Amino acid sequence: MANDVLWNMAMKKVFRVTEAKAQFSRLLRRVAAGEEITITKRGVPVARLLPVEGQKDKRQLGFYEGKFTIPDDFDAPLPDEILDAFEGKVKPRRKKA
Repeated sequence: MANDVLWNMAMKKVFRVTEAKAQFSRLLRRVAAGEEITITKRGVPVARLLPVEGQKDKRQLGFYEGKFTIPDDFDAPLPDEILDAFEGKVKPRRKKA
């Protein structure tokens, strides 16, 4: 009898909110294994648990090594006229027609 209950639970893909709350960790393991789970409230589907698709691999450090260089003055203060333009203190010049 207990095995039948466990078997039915393992095959079940639709859960009421109360069932999902009580078994959330177990449902997450099933979703991580590739299953889709539907959660209902009063018989109406309200949510679906889906596995995350295509998680990207970690970036490889040093991938662009030697392909470009960062200038020594990269973080030097900007010239006043450029800083003023960023801060809106200088109106942009208009080209003469």
